[in-house]
Amino acid sequence: MMYMFNRNGVCLFYREWNRPLRTLNPQQDHKLMFGLLFSLKSLTAKMDPTSAEKGNLGVPQLPGQGCSFHSFRTNTYKLSFMESPSGIKIILVTHPRTGDLREALKYIYNLYVEYVAKNPVYAPGTPIKCELFNTNLDQYVRSIS
Repeated sequence: MMYMFNRNGVCLFYREWNRPLRTLNPQQDHKLMFGLLFSLKSLTAKMDPTSAEKGNLGVPQLPGQGCSFHSFRTNTYKLSFMESPSGIKIILVTHPRTGDLREALKYIYNLYVEYVAKNPVYAPGTPIKCELFNTNLDQYVRSIS
C-alpha cells in the first residue's frame, strides 16, 4: 500500500497493490495512518539524544528538524516513511522482510514532482488524479517487487 499526505494531513493519494484484508473505511484508515506518523515523528524528535531543545510532545516539527524515523517492522508488515522538504509524506506498507526503501521513496517523490507538482492543471492540496503518475508509479512498484 502507498499513502501520500500533504503537511496538513490531507491524503492526496492512496493505492493498494496487495491488501488481502480491509478492516476500516478509507477515511478512517487515512486518519489513523496520519495520526500514527504524527505521533512517531513527535516521539522520535522528543527522544533525540543530540538535541537539548525537546519542545512539547505533539507540536509539529518542520521537515528536517530534529530526529526522524525511516521505517518500522512488525511481524506482518513493514512501514517505510519519507518526508520531503515541502512537507509531502510518502508511506509504503510492504512485506516485513522488505529491505531499505529510502531510495525507492525518493524515486517515488521524484515521480510526484515530475508528473504532479509540475502539472499546470494540478491544484496543490487536492487528491492526485494524474494518469501519467499512476502509470509510472505502477511500473516502478512492479519493477521493485
